[in-house]
Order: sequence, then C-alpha cells, then structure tokens
Amino acid sequence: MTKDKNIYINRELSWLQFNARVLQEAADKDVPLIERLRFLGIFSNNLDEFFKVRYATVKRIFEAGKGGKSELGGIKAGDLLEEITKIVIDQQSESLEILKSIDLELKSENIHIINETEIDSDQHDFIKNYFYQEISPALVVIVLNEEIELPELKDSAAYLTIKMSNSSGDDQYALIEISKAMDRFIVLPPKGNANYIIMVDDVMRHCLDEIFNIFNYETITAHMIKITRDGELDFDSDLSKSFIDKLSDSVKDRQSGDLVRFVHDKSIDRDTLAFLLERMEIDANDSIIPGGRYHNRRDYMDFPSLGRTDLLYDKIMPLPVEGLSLQESIFKTIAKKDYLVYAPYHTFSYVVKFLREAALDPKVKTIKVTIYRLAQISHVASSLINAAKNGKKVTVSIELRARFDEEANINYAEQMQDAGVKMLFGVSGLKVHCKMCVIEREEYNKLVRYGFVSTGNFNESTAKFYTDFTLLTANSKILKDLNKVFDFFEVNYKINRYKHIITSPHYTKSKIFALIDDEIENSKKGKPAYIKLKMNSISSYKMIDKLYEASRAGVKIQMIIRGLCCLVPGVKGMSENIEIISIIDKFLEHTRLYIFSNNDNPKMYISSADWMTRNIENRVEVSCPIYDVDIKKEMQDLYDICWNDNVKARVINETQDNSYRKNDKVKVRAQFDTYKYYLNKFEG
Repeated sequence: MTKDKNIYINRELSWLQFNARVLQEAADKDVPLIERLRFLGIFSNNLDEFFKVRYATVKRIFEAGKGGKSELGGIKAGDLLEEITKIVIDQQSESLEILKSIDLELKSENIHIINETEIDSDQHDFIKNYFYQEISPALVVIVLNEEIELPELKDSAAYLTIKMSNSSGDDQYALIEISKAMDRFIVLPPKGNANYIIMVDDVMRHCLDEIFNIFNYETITAHMIKITRDGELDFDSDLSKSFIDKLSDSVKDRQSGDLVRFVHDKSIDRDTLAFLLERMEIDANDSIIPGGRYHNRRDYMDFPSLGRTDLLYDKIMPLPVEGLSLQESIFKTIAKKDYLVYAPYHTFSYVVKFLREAALDPKVKTIKVTIYRLAQISHVASSLINAAKNGKKVTVSIELRARFDEEANINYAEQMQDAGVKMLFGVSGLKVHCKMCVIEREEYNKLVRYGFVSTGNFNESTAKFYTDFTLLTANSKILKDLNKVFDFFEVNYKINRYKHIITSPHYTKSKIFALIDDEIENSKKGKPAYIKLKMNSISSYKMIDKLYEASRAGVKIQMIIRGLCCLVPGVKGMSENIEIISIIDKFLEHTRLYIFSNNDNPKMYISSADWMTRNIENRVEVSCPIYDVDIKKEMQDLYDICWNDNVKARVINETQDNSYRKNDKVKVRAQFDTYKYYLNKFEG
C-alpha cells in the first residue's frame, strides 16, 4: 500500500476534534442547562492537559531542531504548532459564544451571573463582608517592578493583571492570583425566586481600591491571564533518593516547567500585553491565545446546582448485578460462575466488598492488586491497609507516575507502606496500567485463587461517571496467568508465557495480529469474518496498518472510539470496510472491548489497553478473555446498543467534521438504553 499523507489523521489534530465533540455537548440544547456549563468546564480542563502534554511534546520536537514528520503523521512540528493554535483560537471563540448563549438561558431560568458593574447596594454589603472574611486574608498579590525579577507563575493558575495609571505616565503593574483554594462561584442571597452568582474574580475587581489603596493612581484596570506549562516529569539522577522522593521533587518542579501557552483577555490594552510578554519571555513558539474575560473555565465543572435538579441530568441509582449479593460472600458466589460489573450502571460496591471480605476472611492469605488512580478518599486503599493489619500478605503495585494524580498516589503509597503493605513501584521503563487483583484463600489444605480484572481504575469517584467493565472470577486458568504478571513485577528480566490473557509490552501486538490474521484468513475462505472494537483511542500506526490490511481482505470492522483516532475509515482500497463512531454523552465512555468473529464463535476480551504505541510497547497492560457464555451474550448486547446509537453517536470520517449519525430507525441513546437493558434484567 502506498504511504501518502492521507493514510493517517494527525494525533494532535484528531484529539482537538475529540474535544470539539465535548464542546458540541455544551452547545446541545437538549442537554440540561447546568450540565452544558459543566461540559464547557470539561472542554477547558481537557485543553489544559492537552497543552501540558501534547503541545509541549510537539514544541520540544520543534526546539530540538527535528522536523517531526515521522512522529507527527506527516506534518512538520512548526506547522503543527501553528495549526493547533489556529484551531484552539477558533474553538475558544466558539466556546465563548456558547457561554453567552447559556448565560442568556440561565437568566430565563432566574439564575443571574452578575459582574462587578451589576452589584446593587444590598449585594455590595454582602460582597464586601465576604471579601474581608474569605478573600482578603488569602490574597496573593505580586507587584511587578523593574528591579524585582518576575516570580514563577503557577501552571494553570489564573491571574488578574492589574494596571494602575495616573497623569504623570508612570504606570504600575501587578498580578493577583486566583487561588484554587477559593470558591470560584459565590452564591449571593436570593431575591424572591431569583438566584444570583458572582465569580470571585469579579469580587476582586469590585474591591480593587481596597487591595491597592497604598498606591497613587487615577485609573485602575484588571484583565485575566493564564499560563500553561510543560507537564512532563523530569527525574534527577541522585542515587541516594528513593523513587518516591524523586517523584515528589519532580511533581513540584512541574510548576516551573517551560511555558507552552499564554491565554489573555482579548480586551487587554496593547501596552499591558507587550509588557507581560516581555517580562515573561514569551515568544512566537508559545501558543498565545486571545480569550474572553474569564479563564480557567474548567471551574464550571463545579458550577453550583442551586437545588435546580430540573437543570441537571437525572441521577441513576446503580443497579445490583443479577445473582450477586452484597449481603452474601462474594467468594462463595463467584466460585460457581463469573460475574460482570459494569460501572456506573452497576454499583462499584462489589469491588470494595470483594476487598473488604478478603481483608476480614481468616482463610485469605495473600492479596495482590495493581493501582493506577485512587479516589481522594479511597475505600480500596483502606481495605488493603485493613488487610495488612489483619496479618494478610498484601502486595500493591502502584503506578506513582499516573499523570496529574502523582501526589494522591504518593500519599496513599506512604500510608500503605506504613501499615505493612509490600509496595512495588512499577517496572523500570514501563508504566503499570493494567487493573487487576488476585487473592489466595486456603480451602481444604490448598490455596484457591479469586480475583478481578478491569478496564478502569479502582476508584470510587470515577466509577460514578466512567463506564468500565470489571470481571469477578474464580477461573483458575485466568488467575494463574494474572498471578504471573505479579511475578513479572518482582522479577522483570523473566518474560513469562501466558495461555489465556494478552499482555503488554511483550505480546499485545503479536497476539492481536494473530487474531486479526484469523479473520483475514476466514474472509478469504468465505467464512464469517468481522472485528468489533470499543476503546478510548487508536494511534498506533502498526495496529492501524493491520486493520487496513484486514479491511482490504474484506473483514467488516466496526469501531467505537471515544477520543483520538488516527485511522481514516471508509477510503476505497484502504479502509472501505471500516466504520467508526464516537459517543460523547452523560458518562465518560472508558470501556475497552475487543470482539473477533472467529467463524461465528466470538472471541472476546476486556482490556486496560487502548491501541496506542504507549499501551502496546511502553506499559504493562492486560487483556482478559471472556469465557462465560452468559457474559459473552451480555457483552454482545452491550456492544450492539452502543453501535446502534443514533442520538449521541458522531461519525468519524476523513473530513473530521463530527457530524451526528442520524437515521430513521428507532431512537437509541446508548447510555440511557444500557441502563434500561440492565433495569429490565433486574426487574425481569
């Protein structure tokens, strides 16, 4: 196949189109109003992380003097930096228009977001009191003098840039930090049925004279700026430091990483902007984005609900798993058959119950578990600490380098270590991203294994809005393989062989290729041949090329990809048998599911791995086969519900236009219909 520039979609540009789909949710008038604001917050938060990680990576390639075409899908690094900035400026403009529209609709619902120019006398007294009690004691104000070196500004913190002017022409500048510790939205006393909210930035604008009363000025203005820094962690080579100490230092150093994005209020005057760019040494290689009056719109994720449940998605009650009781022994139940927990449709309490039971059961001797991201208050961690205190031999492989969750993981790692848990801090050169647990229980003088394997983190918080599969099993063949992965954590030089699971970094590519080759061979023989995939992202060119090969051989391929997708579907002679959709809705689609026809005897795997180079070559990942006939039927049903979505599904195509899939069939909204599917099973 000829390699031309259209064979792959650039990873960074594809990711920006994913974030555009998030922005579509904010614009969708069928989405509850406050939820639309929260999608704006998600859009902004996503963009922050994109600049910290992906834009920073491209910038490093550019500054190293490399063209980057091979790494960047045929685009030069410099050209890509310019294209990203252009797209982001357009998206920011669109997001501002969406915000204006939402603000008008909030007013029609008697919810008024006011600024400092709209404060009446009653609100003035409340705000002044709030300022002196809550804001003033915590204020960080930086006066910008020529004699004083500008201190390092915090990554992703928003600042008000203050300009004080008088007739003598001696302008004085300062910065006020908008602390993350402050509530961004301040709910003012209601008036009748009307609710009023003011942002903390506008409270500061209202109180500028109180903040700067020692200065001599005739006019004072405030405009917001925000910077984003390179989020890559750099480790020092001090051999005397522990890995935890090195990582802690590196997380702190992230706050002073290279600047990659500067966002400013587009109404800021030219002199002030020029002054800031010069003092902050911002050049053309940094992404300079003109924005609106407010930055850090990620804070909209926490916009107050004001008791208006009618402006929010209905909360669902997580359902029980048919046949699996929280009042009975998990081990006795799964000894008879496997069970599938599908969060958030099912309660995550089953996972916690499993660990709690293991911590208390005198017959349980060992517990081994991997941890990638923990909740801020983690019942998973407390269960493991409880187990260690009860004399169990507990081994935890924790990935301290889970991006932007390093501090929380370090904190829990130290707590578990103090309780006597054996801590394994990953594998040299690899991130441990697999999600699994194996326990050994003494039964009739022999050790019997029980365990679970998941597509997502063991995190009570994210389990409320991330969709993830967890397989609870006593299948000795699967658990023997999973136990070998724990052996690999401790003896890295020994590469184990696995009969059932598929693991990265040693086997994912070859095993998946073999499964695809089987489909190619069956297609050539005229037998049923299809591949159905659901995952977050696909960017590995090797995996994409293999799917192109399968498409050319006539294998029908359906893919549900939430995030970035570098594969170009529907191209004659290359990918005409590949269809791709993306679903963005109430919950974050996080499940990874692989289905291979196998001549109409499907092979199914749940996995922690997306098809990205990092998941295949640079991480420890596990894909687990599904053997239980009932669960295989259930998973096929779940995939079909998602595939048939014609409400929230967008078509991924060569033009990357994010068009909704619309047809005349019965309306299917995958997430809502999945809940109905389980509700019918429960009630039936």
